[in-house]
Amino acid sequence: PFCSLSTAGVNIAGFDFGVLTDGSQTVSKVYPPLSALGGPDGAGQMSHFVKDDNLNIFRLPVGWEYLTNYNIGTFDTTKLANYDQLVQACLSTGATCIVDIHNYARWYGGIIGQGGPSNASLVQLWTQLATKYKDSTNIAFGVMNEPHDLDINMWAGTVQLVVTAIRTAGATSQMILLPGTGYTSAGSFVDNGSGAALSKVKNLDGSITNLIFDVHQYLDYDYSGTHTECVTDNIYSAWQPLATWLRTNKRQALNTETGGGNTASCEQYLCSAINFMNSNTDVFLGYVAWSAGSFDSTYELDLTPTLSGSTWTDTALMKACVAR
Repeated sequence: PFCSLSTAGVNIAGFDFGVLTDGSQTVSKVYPPLSALGGPDGAGQMSHFVKDDNLNIFRLPVGWEYLTNYNIGTFDTTKLANYDQLVQACLSTGATCIVDIHNYARWYGGIIGQGGPSNASLVQLWTQLATKYKDSTNIAFGVMNEPHDLDINMWAGTVQLVVTAIRTAGATSQMILLPGTGYTSAGSFVDNGSGAALSKVKNLDGSITNLIFDVHQYLDYDYSGTHTECVTDNIYSAWQPLATWLRTNKRQALNTETGGGNTASCEQYLCSAINFMNSNTDVFLGYVAWSAGSFDSTYELDLTPTLSGSTWTDTALMKACVAR
């Protein structure tokens, strides 16, 4: 479909495999979406998505445990280099590349800055990542995937520390994605206080330039993104109220996870949701669908294209709604 949103793309998953919602990760379950590391050809997928589907943003989820090999403070040099191969493959397409720490605001069950690891631990992680990527203007920093069940005002304080650290490290121009609680759901972002709390987060100079709210929304009956059938486009329950709030508060959001099965119901409702975003581009920057990368056709929300010879073939939902 025609798309006027500034960004549209897809998640390239695999480095996040093995992460649970309590923030623990079984690193042996990681399946890098890189043929050089024995996995699927994520680089080829991204190149295809840019060239053939007119997509221009990819989210690259990774587990905190993977990057540090279970040592919370220090990067594992080999594993960081592995992940960086995916980042560089993404950057080489000219797309925006979101570095996403996929840990639910947790490390082995403990909430960051709220009884679990210290805020300083997350600040250290992001200082190192921002230092590494400060000269890459097409990098975006996804502070944390899907925080949940935490004190939102305390969490906003943690996010502020991360933003300050990223900017201080020299990454002054890149987009930073600010996630709320409730799995950063678009439908509860205002009501659960995430919008108000995160509105207080500022850049070093007090501005909000390139500080973008990070929201997710699924379309199945329990909004979990685990079923192949969709039942709603979420316009009246989530997207319309959020658009109104963003407009009133002069802010913008990016939908970094949405999707569904390769089914008629999901084609209907996801296309409808994307069309709504297309009509509200002053407040919505775009969408990043879930997910391609190391998933295959056995996964309910699979968007991974298949390669035959030199020809990539997209899934039904990718063709119908996500590509443009």
